[in-house]
Amino acid sequence: MTKQVLIVDDEQNIAISVEFLMRREGFDVAVARDGEEGLAAIRTTKPDLVLLDIMMPKMDGFQVCKAVRADPQLASVRILMLTAKGRQAEIEKGLSLGADAYIPKPFSTSELVAKVKELLGLD
Repeated sequence: MTKQVLIVDDEQNIAISVEFLMRREGFDVAVARDGEEGLAAIRTTKPDLVLLDIMMPKMDGFQVCKAVRADPQLASVRILMLTAKGRQAEIEKGLSLGADAYIPKPFSTSELVAKVKELLGLD
């Protein structure tokens, strides 16, 4: 069964390039453009993995992560924060809210693919 990846990022260039990369790796990919849209998509589609930006309109990635982790029906959803917020305090906050991994932008595409596969148990 194809793994489903949801990209939640308001930066169109990042979303397009990450979507291309994930599709190339054989994943079923959806994209949400802000935190509210992302949380709604997570609740309706229950993707295997969410690639989640932090700085977004309407609802930031920290709020989305916290909401997902507070919902027992979404317990199986893996979250990888992919964001320009790369300070240690931000990384620790993301992980403490329940993110499974945290990769700061700019990122290496090979590192991203490796981490996605690891989180999905495909490595």
